Amino acid sequence: MAYKIENNKGIITFTIDRQEKRNAVNDEVMEGLKKVITYIKNHNDVQFLVVTGSGEQAFCSGGDLSEFHQLKTEEQAYGMLSKMGNILYDLATLRVPTIALVNGTAVGGGCEIATACDFRLVASHAKCGFIQGTLSITSGWGGGTYLFERGLRHDRALKMLIESKKYDAKQLYEMGWAMHVYNGSKEQALEEFIVDMRKIHPDVHQAYKEIELRKWRERNIYERVMEEIRLCAKLWESDAHNDAVNRFLNKY
Repeated sequence: MAYKIENNKGIITFTIDRQEKRNAVNDEVMEGLKKVITYIKNHNDVQFLVVTGSGEQAFCSGGDLSEFHQLKTEEQAYGMLSKMGNILYDLATLRVPTIALVNGTAVGGGCEIATACDFRLVASHAKCGFIQGTLSITSGWGGGTYLFERGLRHDRALKMLIESKKYDAKQLYEMGWAMHVYNGSKEQALEEFIVDMRKIHPDVHQAYKEIELRKWRERNIYERVMEEIRLCAKLWESDAHNDAVNRFLNKY
């Protein structure tokens, strides 16, 4: 199984469990995310959704290029990108607070997953970044759109996307992407972060989430996410991207 789902008294934790692949996303991980999101939509007793990775080295290294490299055309790429894009939209618009427990490196699509969450708790040793540009593509799951919505100053968000590099936890906190940087166990960090929030009834959580989601609907965020994904798909079939992917895969 490429993922684990745990329910601890209304705190659901989804763990990407592919340490040998640095917790990269494949079809099985996508289906797992759809499963947990559907469960939350159908149950009123969930307080939080926590997304994390197994081990201490990686939160998520993005899409598994060893599985997705056979996608060559714009339409082939759009099929995969839009599938995950729709899943991330459902994650971003869940009625319960969502927490990215960034236990290690989060790059590319992994950074998009974390950005789609409401809160980001980042391990002090973790490095994160939108490195898609190094593969001659843009963010392809909607992460760029969410980044501009997350309260970062426009110039910092744009620089984070264009530089296509990894930042350390201190930099991520100073930029406003990370809400908290922790040392020690991620379980303890999570417990300390939610200790007061979990005392409040889930109906209150959902009411406050709805304020933000109403704003997003008015701004047509879903349409903007899909436009972002379409742009990535166009770049996906370029020679520059295919060459970059081949160089990456040949390193291993």
